Amino acid sequence: MLFYRGFKPALGWLLVLGMLAGMGSSVAAQLALRDDVRTQHVQPVELDEHERQWIRDNPKVTVASVQYPLYLFQDEHAQWSGLNNDVLKQISAMTGLQFVHHESFSTDHMLERLESGAADISTTLAMSDERKVFLDFSHAFGGAGWVFVGRAGAPSVDSLEQLAKRVVVLPARHALEDLIRRDHPSIEIRSVKTYAEARALVESGEAYATIENEIGAQLYPLGLLKVGGLVEGKWEADHLAVRKGMPELLSILNKALEAFPAAELRAIRLKWLEGISPAPAPSLWQRLVGWGCWAMAMLGVFGLLSLVWNRRLAAVIKQRGAAEQSLGDQLAFQHALIDSMPDPVFVRDLQGRLVMCNRSYEEALSVRQDQVQGRLLIEIEALPEATALMLHEEFMVQLRTRTSRFSKRQLQFKSGPREVYQWTVPFYSVDGKLRGLLGGWTDITQRRTESGCRCPH
Repeated sequence: MLFYRGFKPALGWLLVLGMLAGMGSSVAAQLALRDDVRTQHVQPVELDEHERQWIRDNPKVTVASVQYPLYLFQDEHAQWSGLNNDVLKQISAMTGLQFVHHESFSTDHMLERLESGAADISTTLAMSDERKVFLDFSHAFGGAGWVFVGRAGAPSVDSLEQLAKRVVVLPARHALEDLIRRDHPSIEIRSVKTYAEARALVESGEAYATIENEIGAQLYPLGLLKVGGLVEGKWEADHLAVRKGMPELLSILNKALEAFPAAELRAIRLKWLEGISPAPAPSLWQRLVGWGCWAMAMLGVFGLLSLVWNRRLAAVIKQRGAAEQSLGDQLAFQHALIDSMPDPVFVRDLQGRLVMCNRSYEEALSVRQDQVQGRLLIEIEALPEATALMLHEEFMVQLRTRTSRFSKRQLQFKSGPREVYQWTVPFYSVDGKLRGLLGGWTDITQRRTESGCRCPH
């Protein structure tokens, strides 16, 4: 009884802490319940007659869109989704504009389309001096920092000065490229098409580091990579980039963003980005509360060691269960993300046997994963024999040389020749051992057919 009298204050403090944590969780739960953007009963933006006439003359706005989870991507039904798409839906409900997505395959490709007038706006471009020559940028509606991404075994990269006389790989026409060339000429910049290629070169040791958006860097499993420090003084604000010569459209978008309900924008960002950003460090008050709880708990240690041990054991079991659930949720998310990719993706082991694939791979080759899992490409009849043998030999060469491959080529499928953009990269375990190949392709022929393109191949 004496123990319980002494332990009551500790239980009281624990109850208070639990209530505070519950309040935070309930707020997050209420925000998370707002899964869809509320486009009904939205208050229209007040526009002048000149802007309303512009919308009547130009009801559809072409968006140059590149796959950039979780900001903008195509789901399993080939519908555009993500944070930026929800923002566009809200703006559409507020103004009457219709946004039509046209897919681009790299930042460089997206910029070319905006320069040529083939697209009107983009939602994923960062502001830079080079881009402001032919683009106008709307008001910001969010943002994230730039971070360095280097190899796990190398010292953490925390500043541009550390990269002097080293190779930094960036997607072509990166927002920070001109600044780095001007202010840090000793850094050797190597250009590639996508962030995936940049990460592969850093993993292979051909480049020392790359620079990514903080959210994007935390989204993908790091493997042989690790996230370093923030690029000091550089913040990637979220803007809508509008090609020059469309002041009416820029004005309409700015008015919509100014009238955008702050609570709605917070709910959209929480819906897509909760759990992706790094958790903030605990405050001094949180640490003091934790220390106080431990001090009060020690009051009963000498009286009932067995009870304390049992409570501790129960806490460990609960934490382990929570960790296993978190890991399961992460694996389920990664599997769903891969399965939702519109392009075929596959994983093969060191002997070239299929480990896993996504739905697009099954549909492209008319196979099922459970039928071809654990088999070589030359052991199934999904492709013509010559094509299957050529690809299998290429896989074996890549596994021996540990090189990545990115190429635009023509391949013979059973349905006929197809022009594809093919990529395959080695992947490694946490301890640095080669585990196999990750690869896939984009069917350029199909994209042209779906988009109605009649340009020569």
